[in-house]
Amino acid sequence: MERVDRLPPPTDAALQDDVADHADACAAVPLLNCLLREVAEPLPGPGERPVYRLPGGRLLRVRGGRRPAEPEVRAADGDWHRVGHTELVKLVAEELRRHTGLTNHELPTEMTDSRDAVAALLTARARATPPEDPYLRSEQSLLTGHTHHPAPKARGGGPHAGWLPYAPEAYARFPLTLLAVRADTVVEEGDTAALDALGDAPPGYRLLPAHPWQLDLTATALAPAFADGRLVRLGTTAFPTWPTAAIRTVYAPEYLPGHDLFLKFSLDVRITNDIRRLWRHDLLKLRRTDTAVTEAFDAIGSPATWLGDRGYRTADFAFEELAVVVRDGLRDRALPGATPLLAAALVEGFPDNPLAATTDPAAWWEAYLAAVVPPVLTAFADDGVVLEAHLQNTLVAVDADGTPVQALFRDAEGVKLLPDTPRTAGWERLVYCLVVNHLLEIAGALTEHHPGFAPWPAARAALARHDLPEIPALLTAPALPAKTNLLLRWTGADGAAARYRPLANPLLGV
Repeated sequence: MERVDRLPPPTDAALQDDVADHADACAAVPLLNCLLREVAEPLPGPGERPVYRLPGGRLLRVRGGRRPAEPEVRAADGDWHRVGHTELVKLVAEELRRHTGLTNHELPTEMTDSRDAVAALLTARARATPPEDPYLRSEQSLLTGHTHHPAPKARGGGPHAGWLPYAPEAYARFPLTLLAVRADTVVEEGDTAALDALGDAPPGYRLLPAHPWQLDLTATALAPAFADGRLVRLGTTAFPTWPTAAIRTVYAPEYLPGHDLFLKFSLDVRITNDIRRLWRHDLLKLRRTDTAVTEAFDAIGSPATWLGDRGYRTADFAFEELAVVVRDGLRDRALPGATPLLAAALVEGFPDNPLAATTDPAAWWEAYLAAVVPPVLTAFADDGVVLEAHLQNTLVAVDADGTPVQALFRDAEGVKLLPDTPRTAGWERLVYCLVVNHLLEIAGALTEHHPGFAPWPAARAALARHDLPEIPALLTAPALPAKTNLLLRWTGADGAAARYRPLANPLLGV
């Protein structure tokens, strides 16, 4: 797999051309994945360049694999013509209009913005120093990002200078802005004591950290509160924070000596399918959801753990805009001597990636499955908890040899509880997140790095060990549910209204 994370410093026009080529390639991968999975018809035939029929009848071929590349369209004269990223965006838009009968002027712009963001990230990254901590390197490694989203790196269309200082992919780190909020306007629930340790608030006020990018985005809305004294700027934290792959969630490894934590903020920017604001309805159910997951993990009794969302604090006059969630850190959760790594980074690739480095892929995969699969299925079976165990919500801790020994799950906002969610819908969501979004991608990366390795017999065995009534159907179903992010965005559906299409089940016939 071609590496894009060790570019030399950009010193001339030739290097800028190289950055442009890398950006085109990175942006094409998830867009092609979406197009091929959601609307294209694969045609039979041998070769390393599979051919697909598009809704309008045109033929498209690509260099195959989990990272499709070098798209070509067959012309009327029978020749294949290479399609660059600009032409690919136009092609996707035309085919979606034919497929759905709908027009969408917003999504093609997002696709282009996503590609341009990658170019800006590559250029900034070439001048930056990656963090020494392997955990932070993994969180900040996702240049391509979501493997099946048409615009995974779009940042709301604003100027690059507005968001680059806060971009994890550019190895950013920054202090948080500290605000004082008038005490009679504070709304909070759960354990938010960690916020009071970030600084000192004047009498009659409470401390509230803020993401500086969010303050820029909401400056006009918050101006009256600053003017009348409901909000006061106190300066910044005495320590830097590192943005994680989620962008709006930051990690403070030393907010107090020997203590770490995560803080999750609102961010009024569309990232993948949603505006990433901490919505009121999610905050109001946060404690119930987090308590249910915490109790489920306490009962599991395995090394797996839950990074709890302890509580939230905000102001009543800007409930969603200024909300911050306090999340458990890693020090008290990861096994001693183990190094947590973001699961999505194992797929994307980063220096010292244990998935690529292992000399025994079968043993590594068995250990990975043993860490990740049982807690997800047990929480569902015993407590009706549907974890959103996709690649960005899962950390996998490895020992000194790089072998997985523990899974750490996060983000109560994405968790569903039965019976609030019907069991059938909850199981479909679990299968998509765990099997399609997660295990399928890890298995593909492992096979790519270790040709000839067959991952699915072990995965089938790991799932079959669990006495869930849904497991037999999962192992014999011809298809699995694959979320249609391209069609979701094209038709303007709400990001929470997941829609799925059948994807050939790799567990079948193993």
